[in-house]
Amino acid sequence: MSTFSRSLSHKQRALTVSSPRLFDKSVSSPRFSSRKSEVSRLFRVLIAIGSVVSFFLAIGGGYLYVLPNLTKAFHEENLVSFNGSDSFCDIFDGKWVVDNSYPLYNASECPFVEKGFNCLDNGRTNNDYLKWRWKPRNCEIPRVDVHNVLEILRNKRIVFVGDSMSRTQWESLICLLMTGVRDKGSVYEVNGNKITKVIRFLGVKFSSFNLTVEFYRSVFLVQHTWSSKYGIKRVRSTLKLDKLDDISNEWTNADVLIFNSGQWWVPGKLFGVGCYFQVNNTLRLGMSIQTAFRTALETWSSWIDTKINPNRTRVFFRTFEPSHWSNLTLRLCNVTNQPLSETNGQESSSFSDAVLQVAHSMRVPVNVLHITPMSAFRKDAHVGLWSDNPSLSDCSHWCLPGVPDLWNEMVFSYLYGSYRHTPLHQQREFNSLD
Repeated sequence: MSTFSRSLSHKQRALTVSSPRLFDKSVSSPRFSSRKSEVSRLFRVLIAIGSVVSFFLAIGGGYLYVLPNLTKAFHEENLVSFNGSDSFCDIFDGKWVVDNSYPLYNASECPFVEKGFNCLDNGRTNNDYLKWRWKPRNCEIPRVDVHNVLEILRNKRIVFVGDSMSRTQWESLICLLMTGVRDKGSVYEVNGNKITKVIRFLGVKFSSFNLTVEFYRSVFLVQHTWSSKYGIKRVRSTLKLDKLDDISNEWTNADVLIFNSGQWWVPGKLFGVGCYFQVNNTLRLGMSIQTAFRTALETWSSWIDTKINPNRTRVFFRTFEPSHWSNLTLRLCNVTNQPLSETNGQESSSFSDAVLQVAHSMRVPVNVLHITPMSAFRKDAHVGLWSDNPSLSDCSHWCLPGVPDLWNEMVFSYLYGSYRHTPLHQQREFNSLD
């Protein structure tokens, strides 16, 4: 007999000898068998109930964990590789540091900066705001090599879509790229227009590189229509939240698309002027601005997923830019000489959160430029009284050069920095833009 068989036989004999009454009762008593069966069934029911409760607790716990960490999770999907290594960095997690090599250009030498944004030319004497660079916590944003960037962007089309903040970033990018062009006359607005806030389209051509950098004014991204005079008296116009702006066909076939929105989604620029929301040709007079903004973003995301070829076009969405009004109602603006040491609660925004959430679920990859926290420190960098209309203070827009230049450096981090330091098959994917 094997060792296993001998051991099993010994255990069986021991059980029989030491507890004969228990053994006999479990076999021979019907009442005991019935009670044992009931206990077994009750035990199984308790296990089933426990499993269901555990499932819902897990779901609830996941819900509570995932939503607050959505921004972090999204960032982890959009980290940038630097310095030829396998390490990745969240470029939006960092601080402002003094760097005397800034600014990146002279606004007075760039014909595409609006006079209202050239603060030094408008009399600002303190120029410390120009000497700050964004330093991510665990890496360095690669210094822009303008000549190499221009070569990479040769034969490309960059399109900005949004409000005046988008136009400021557009102007910043043009001025930055012009520092790498010898013949400044080879850079011109395609329709001969002066840079102005009222024109819906502006396009600048870098003829030596066959590169165009375009701006489309679309402050809400969705369609704005005037209401019939026979409609509800207080409703002068509507935003069709389920229809993208009627100029959206002009945005396709771009190599780089950079969107922003948010500054106009306030009661004063909506309900205060009689503008309300509409979905499926039905007025939604009670819809909140936050719900409407989210609905508009979902319309935008559906358009991106349907119309944009990710093998050709890189898509960016820049989040909300904090303003620093001392009193917005009275239009009081106190521009400081140095960045703030604290963000004073402006590091987050419901508009930015909505962008992060919508982009997270899209089919076409979207690089979210989450500049809300970094810009919250820069109370020193606003236009203030140094605009083309010094009677009106401005703590919303930014001086140029200034903060928008850093936003563009982040764009280059994706288009250029990650291109140089990614595996060969991903480099080929990027070169499909050609």
